[in-house]
Amino acid sequence: MRTTQGTIPFYSTLLDSYSSTRNLRKLKQLHARMVITGISQHDFIRAKLVSSYSTCAQLLEASIIFSVTNRQSTFLYNSLIRAFSSVDRFSDSLILFREMLRARKPLDRHTLPPVLKSCAGVPALRLGRNVHVLIFSNGFDTDVANMNSLVTMYSKGGDLVSAQKVFDEMSERNVVTWSAMMSGYGLYGRCEEVFELFERMVSDRVVPDGLTFTAVLTACSHGGLADKGKEYFKMMKDRFGLRPSLEHYTCMVDMLGRTGRVEEAETMVENMDAVPDDALWGALLAACKNHGKVEVAERLAEKIYARNNYKHITII
Repeated sequence: MRTTQGTIPFYSTLLDSYSSTRNLRKLKQLHARMVITGISQHDFIRAKLVSSYSTCAQLLEASIIFSVTNRQSTFLYNSLIRAFSSVDRFSDSLILFREMLRARKPLDRHTLPPVLKSCAGVPALRLGRNVHVLIFSNGFDTDVANMNSLVTMYSKGGDLVSAQKVFDEMSERNVVTWSAMMSGYGLYGRCEEVFELFERMVSDRVVPDGLTFTAVLTACSHGGLADKGKEYFKMMKDRFGLRPSLEHYTCMVDMLGRTGRVEEAETMVENMDAVPDDALWGALLAACKNHGKVEVAERLAEKIYARNNYKHITII
């Protein structure tokens, strides 16, 4: 097929539209149409198809199109690496990254953040350190997203010294930077460092968001600091005007449950303006088991049974 000058931009715009709205049905219909017309053979369109299917988490389709594309650009590699990382297929993401390096494809500022996420997820701290070198050698050390990914990678990998060093040397920080550093300390029960970072963040006039409070509440939970956690939960709503998400409520339930305040956690679940999910029920039931709260567990079993349309539920 001989394409007109306006055909490729037209299809490209449609692909962007369907992928941005995660409309997989329309995306597949458009792909079929492009196969029939022959425009799917165009390298740019193939790249857009890989990106679109990746955005919709259809990694088999994306991988097949990627494999038959003649010119596998940096954009193409970035799209698939990010897609694997976004669905926690960290090993596949890193395998593809190594292939990209062997193919001597140039890196851009979008390449390494998902790679670092995969390094943290495997975990592969040694590879993460090599990626750290690549960030500096490619001049990405002034890019906040790349540096934030470094902080997260080191934090999740347990190297809090390196995470703090990267954090301290950053010329620019945003709310993600602060939250990532707090999350790292909270993950290892370093509550005082979390609280100190929070105060520094607020004093620097960086407004905390939901992820920030997830990090703080998780730290309080791991540290068994229920009263402190309640203070931050109240602060979140009253001082910063943030509506607690299901994740925040789960943190609170876990925190109260760890300290034996199971009835208080049950009351919070009853009064919250969110629908409990399996993670929240699991946290509450685990607290009942750990503290011998048989009556509360029985009440919860009835509620869970009712919410699941009378499906059979087994509580161990």
